[in-house]
Amino acid sequence: MNPFVSFFLSLGGWIMPVLFCGILLYSGARKVDVMSAFLDGAWEGLMTAARLVPVLAALLCAIGMFRASGALELLTDLLAPVARLLGIPVETLPLALMRPISGSGSLAMLREVLETCGPDSLPGRIASVMYCCGDTAFYIIPVYCGAVKVTDSRHALPAALAGGFVGTLFSVWSVKLFF
Repeated sequence: MNPFVSFFLSLGGWIMPVLFCGILLYSGARKVDVMSAFLDGAWEGLMTAARLVPVLAALLCAIGMFRASGALELLTDLLAPVARLLGIPVETLPLALMRPISGSGSLAMLREVLETCGPDSLPGRIASVMYCCGDTAFYIIPVYCGAVKVTDSRHALPAALAGGFVGTLFSVWSVKLFF
């Protein structure tokens, strides 16, 4: 193994203990009650999680309805000509559509592509990169905006969807370029 890599791998085991001790020393120097600060933070995190439960329940229900209703298949069939025009394999289109909605749903779509086409096929490679380049916008936006009590998030969804679309296109084009 490269000595440079070996050094950084051995350094990795020390990062958390050094960071933990550094926080304790810093808080001690500033005369902060660490236990009280920890408990306040834990209570605030618990209250945030309790406020987010209804949002998460509604989101999971909507995802289940979207998949069970056949809307995903209908949308895939409608967008297939556009996907072909952009060079996106039709096999990866359900993954591209599910990625902004559900992480576990898109993981299931990735698995289907890999089982159907194979991991070394062009659609399998594109699907693997596509899965990693996007995020679940419909999950992240309500959770993060709800956690920090943002009421005006009208620009967040279009920006997240545009980023997901660009990520999808670049995942296709980069795999085609490098493989």
